Amino acid sequence: MPLTEPHDDRLRQEDPVDAARDVGGGAPDEVGLPGTPATPAAAAGASAAEAPASDREASEPGVSAPAVPEPEAPEPEPEAPGASVPEPEPVLPEPVRQRIVALTAAVLPGLPADEVPVPLRRVAKFAPNRRARLGAPAIAAQLTADPLFRQRITARVLADTGDLGAAVLEGTAPAAADPVEVAALAYLARPRGWRELIEASGAAVRAEADSAVVAELVREAEQRATRAEHDRAVARVEAEKLRDELARVREELGQLREESRQQNRALRETQARERKATELLATERGRAARAAADADAELRRVRARLAEAESAAGAARASAKEARSVDDARLWLLLETIGQAAVGLRRELALDPVDTLPADFVADTFADRSGTTAAGTATRARDTDDPARLDQLLALPRAHLVVDGYNVTKRGFGEMSLEQQRKRLITGLGGIAAQTGDEVTVVFDGAERMHGLPPTPRGVRVLFSRKGETADELIRRLVRAEPSGRPVVVVSSDREVADGVRRHGAYPLGADSLLRRLARS
Repeated sequence: MPLTEPHDDRLRQEDPVDAARDVGGGAPDEVGLPGTPATPAAAAGASAAEAPASDREASEPGVSAPAVPEPEAPEPEPEAPGASVPEPEPVLPEPVRQRIVALTAAVLPGLPADEVPVPLRRVAKFAPNRRARLGAPAIAAQLTADPLFRQRITARVLADTGDLGAAVLEGTAPAAADPVEVAALAYLARPRGWRELIEASGAAVRAEADSAVVAELVREAEQRATRAEHDRAVARVEAEKLRDELARVREELGQLREESRQQNRALRETQARERKATELLATERGRAARAAADADAELRRVRARLAEAESAAGAARASAKEARSVDDARLWLLLETIGQAAVGLRRELALDPVDTLPADFVADTFADRSGTTAAGTATRARDTDDPARLDQLLALPRAHLVVDGYNVTKRGFGEMSLEQQRKRLITGLGGIAAQTGDEVTVVFDGAERMHGLPPTPRGVRVLFSRKGETADELIRRLVRAEPSGRPVVVVSSDREVADGVRRHGAYPLGADSLLRRLARS
């Protein structure tokens, strides 16, 4: 079906013969869409529309358009002298302008290449989401300047809109239709009364915006009312608190007044006593003067006796020095006697130097024969976390250092493998044993002896807990096996281990103290 240009109020009314000749090739509009530049040059559109639109579009293959009713021939109006002035295009609301550009951009790639104006051929190649955004100025200018291009776009848009497009061509707007969509179709198709449709759409858009503003104002008013109600509730609570505080202050004020009356009464009594004390003071001053004279006489007598006492003290010091020399001789003789007695006792008991120590017996047995701990063993325990305490304890004679192996290695160098951890700790403990000469035992968790251990340094004993036993239990058995009175130092950051060995008289220390000692070696 050949396309015909819809009614345009801006066109000058001509006689039927001229109107039929100029269909599809009339002069382009001079005013663009609001927000887009107007293009006064319409020669491109005019050259493309030299042939009648009906003949040209009928010969184009693939172009289908809905039935567009032929506009009624308006009654000719008397022309004013001079050239006719086209009516300016209406100011389009921003949503309507965006919808017109979106509709045009959507159908633009569907036009044949020779029907797309030169300025829009590059825009037609854009992606769908960029076409309406980046090509909006060029599309709006071409819609205003090229009526034939607008007719082609209108035909394809109306074909997509169906009944709504037909209703707009008839100059009516369905009540349920989107006013923005109706205004966009009316601008493109331009049926009779299209300006009124655009104005009605603008009024609807403005009314919707005003409704949104009113709704926002109502929401803000409700929020303010809610806040005001909350503030009133808070104020009531604060008022109740202030009333309670006022009652309490009044009660305290009454108490203060009573205390003030009592203080005034006490002050008057104190002043009376002060007057009596002043009188007594005058009496006592006289007595003191007499006593001072007596004291001076006594002081002179005391000084004489002091001189005599100093001479006697000198003689006593000399006598005490002689007595001290005698006591030193007696003490030396006593210690010599004790030493000789110890040598005789060792010879009498025939005690040979031992090759095994109590910890060696613990390492060879699994039985726990702890029994009841003697009351005197707890007295040797000391609770301290001072790292310097380790050096003091290792300086004690015949000290035994017991180390919770993995507790120390995982705290000091946990980034290494277990084999490297054991090797590093045992090597460091060998240095401590060589420096102090003390007995050193390191305990590791393990059901059987590990492989890959370095040679055990002299003075260091390496033990592994057996199956069913933990290193903590083995450490406690080692502590219980030691005789009462021997200093035993246990290094572990496990609080349960520390508490257990402390009850048996050992000295618990944290792992950091040993790590710092190893770092210093």
